Amino acid sequence: MENKKALAEKVVDTMFTNDHFSQWLGIERVKVEPGHCVLKMQIRREMLNGFSIAHGGIAFSLADSALAFASNSHGRKSLSIETSISHTVSLQEGDIILAIANEISLTNKIGIYDVIITKDNNTVAFFRGTVYRTSKEWFENK
Repeated sequence: MENKKALAEKVVDTMFTNDHFSQWLGIERVKVEPGHCVLKMQIRREMLNGFSIAHGGIAFSLADSALAFASNSHGRKSLSIETSISHTVSLQEGDIILAIANEISLTNKIGIYDVIITKDNNTVAFFRGTVYRTSKEWFENK
């Protein structure tokens, strides 16, 4: 299991280094394991919409990054093919939110993940993503 966790962390480190959008969002990686990822970020003023609440795309983007990291954590390059989100609570400037991604189903070609977005341990959005698992590995097996 330790080798699988090390692979997951190596994959996510590699992805994050080249993921300028996640870096712009201010995402922090809290936990990375095979099929699981927890990310954290703070809502900033430039993320607010005309109602002075966080644009829905912000929570979506955080969840999408969690999906990407969790689904690629097994070492196979995976790409989203379907995603959806339900927002249940609005977010304000300064709010700190977590995205908790969990693998629901994994086959050779398809992975399904649920991502719960929380603020102060309360759910603010539900996200579901389906990914296509390519045959390409992140790193050559030696």
